[in-house]
Amino acid sequence: MTMKEAYQQKIEAQLDEWKTEIDKMKVKLDKADADVKFELYRRIQNLVSKQAEAQLKLNRLKEADEGAWEDLKAGVELAWESLGEAVKSAKSSFK
Repeated sequence: MTMKEAYQQKIEAQLDEWKTEIDKMKVKLDKADADVKFELYRRIQNLVSKQAEAQLKLNRLKEADEGAWEDLKAGVELAWESLGEAVKSAKSSFK
């Protein structure tokens, strides 16, 4: 396994974990009081947007050849960190 493949697996596993967390939040949204539902919905939409951005960057990295993937890694890391912080923040709102 190359470094690129190992990195991809690491990112994909974390994205899958965060997708599960987002799905759990969606279920809680359905049960939320009407007065907080809009704010929670907005947070979920933000997460879905960040998730799509991270997935897009990961897809670009997958398509890159061995020499170019390191250049794309910084963008993936930034999107990954942004999504991670957003999930963490949103989870606290859904408790």
